[in-house]
Amino acid sequence: MSRVGKYPVPVPAGVTAEIRGSVITVKGPKGELTRTLHPDMMIEVGEGTVTVKRPSESKMHKSLHGLTRTLIANMVTGVSQGYEKKLEIEGVEYRAELKGGALMLSLGFAYPKRYEPREGITITVTDPKKISIAGIDKEKVGQTAAEIRSMRPPEPYKGKGIRYAGEQIKRKAGKAAVGTSF
Repeated sequence: MSRVGKYPVPVPAGVTAEIRGSVITVKGPKGELTRTLHPDMMIEVGEGTVTVKRPSESKMHKSLHGLTRTLIANMVTGVSQGYEKKLEIEGVEYRAELKGGALMLSLGFAYPKRYEPREGITITVTDPKKISIAGIDKEKVGQTAAEIRSMRPPEPYKGKGIRYAGEQIKRKAGKAAVGTSF
């Protein structure tokens, strides 16, 4: 039996889960999420829980069992608490600001980079060096953070760039001065 898939997903008060065929809809105080799951998985909504069962012991069904349970758990957490990722900008004259709903990043290039957030994502800039990305869909929040980080990933020599809050960058030594004799 799957170690993850066998546990029921607890549904807190104020959150409702509804199944129609292989489509699950989860509604909560923060919003509503809908997802189409694999049709082989058997999903049962009970009193305060959602349970996922698999039809056979095949390798594919074992893999889908844990995945389906995790996707449902992420939906329930998203509509009840939401998700947030924080980014930090490191570098002289590197900064971020919001202009008309878009994120403008000055990252040492000849022109500032512009990022339009996708639907359902809220970006806030608390100080010019800190960015916060929030939303109810864990995948969208993570993808948005990864796209912003990829505009200038941290480099290993000086550590300049955009990194996740708390991320440790492995630093490398620069060129060693070599004694030359003439």
